[in-house]
Amino acid sequence: MVDLSNLESWLWDAACAIRGPVDAPKFKDYILPLVFLKRLSDVFDDEIERLSAEYGSRDLALRLLEQERERGQVHLVRFYIPENARWRAIRQRGVRALGQFLTDGVRDVARENPSLQGVINMVDFNATAAGQRIISDEHLAALIEVLSRHRLGLSDVEPDILGRAYEYLLRKFAEGQGQSAGEFYTPREVAMLMAHLLDPQPGMTVYDPTCGSGGLLIKCHLRLLEAHGVLENGRQKLPPGLAPLRLYGQEINPATFAMARMNAVIHDLQADIRIGDTMRHPAFKDAAGRLQTFERVTANPMWNQKFAIETYENDPYERFPLGTPPSSSADWGWLQHMLASLNERGKMAVVLDTGAVSRGSGNQGSNRERDIRKAFVERDLIEAVILLPENLFYNTMAPGIILVVNRRKPRLGEILLINASQLFAKGRPKNYLSEEHIAHIAALYHEWRAEEGRSAIITKGEAARNDYNLSPSRYVSTNGKEEVLPLEEAVVRLLEAEEERAEADRALNEVLDRIGFSFLSGS
Repeated sequence: MVDLSNLESWLWDAACAIRGPVDAPKFKDYILPLVFLKRLSDVFDDEIERLSAEYGSRDLALRLLEQERERGQVHLVRFYIPENARWRAIRQRGVRALGQFLTDGVRDVARENPSLQGVINMVDFNATAAGQRIISDEHLAALIEVLSRHRLGLSDVEPDILGRAYEYLLRKFAEGQGQSAGEFYTPREVAMLMAHLLDPQPGMTVYDPTCGSGGLLIKCHLRLLEAHGVLENGRQKLPPGLAPLRLYGQEINPATFAMARMNAVIHDLQADIRIGDTMRHPAFKDAAGRLQTFERVTANPMWNQKFAIETYENDPYERFPLGTPPSSSADWGWLQHMLASLNERGKMAVVLDTGAVSRGSGNQGSNRERDIRKAFVERDLIEAVILLPENLFYNTMAPGIILVVNRRKPRLGEILLINASQLFAKGRPKNYLSEEHIAHIAALYHEWRAEEGRSAIITKGEAARNDYNLSPSRYVSTNGKEEVLPLEEAVVRLLEAEEERAEADRALNEVLDRIGFSFLSGS
């Protein structure tokens, strides 16, 4: 068995094999599909060996498999890998026209396995830019040699270990990619904390409407294994009587969608991941065309995403009954979509920017986000808010919050606020939560505990008296430090104020028009 540290260093060696011709952010475009293909190929070889032993002959096993394939229904193996895409053939190819050979190979795999269409065949290994090959056949050959050091078959590496190594690569790519990394990667420890808060039970449905590379869904699976698994041959498995989670996700970016599908297969999980724009075209609907609902929702949507007001006002799924969010930030649009996707016993944990729980509070008059937040509080939907430390996420230095919404709150009328801003370990380039930090935060939540300098329990009435400001730092101070407004948050508040001013100007114009005056904004 290959252990995690060996896998990680091996995969990073693979990245280094193409360092130079390929920018660090693009490493993943070439390496991840090849790691995935090697896993598929090695597992296919293992399955052929098993069938050969079962039928007493390799030739007979291959002949039966080909007959299945010709009928269009392959059941003897998980995925049928054509001969030119098997790792032995790739390694024996040598340097000549290797890029085209690899491209043809992954396309053939996708053609033979429709569920891998748009997943394994996203990259053209023969692609050029400005008339030059992006990665030469020589560099590809070096990469193939590094990847050939270890087998990735069923008896060589456990799915969860390979999955951890795969996520290690995603993290390394995220470190190199900076701002855009948040589109596909939520830090592992934040995802594990969310899974602890959600505490999914056997057989539950779990949905992520902005699933990125699938990490939040996979952490829910890992949490289930941690809580209910039994050790079998050194690996945690669910006992026979317990059903696995049913995982669902949607992702708008084709390359990231492909990563999510690969990630699920590498973890040996059945997950229904679909491509598309969740806000405009949600993929999961019931027979009547209504939104499908789930028992758990986990998500890290893009913070302060901008959608036109018409997106909310003309919604055919009636997802926004608690108010129309401002065009400057879709945070409470996403929350209402997820609430509409939650069944009557459901619970969700969502990562958002800190301003999502405080913007608009203290303002004179109406404020869209504050008014929606008020509606959530009045309906007793918000169970907890956790303030995270700074510099955890790859696309921002700012802290985030985890908002927990529960349709079946065991403690009615109460909200737990946890200030975990000081619970972190220093890392390079990013801070991180240790296992002890995750356990501490999860214990505060599950034990529903107020702790000096760390957490407070407030009532709906207290939230109302504070104008529905649910920022944990307002109720729980740490070492007397004052909260500093992040630059990104200041920009969002400015845009929201400008939007409110424009609305007020329009309303004033209408009144003045009716009484015979005209008014030009800014005159």
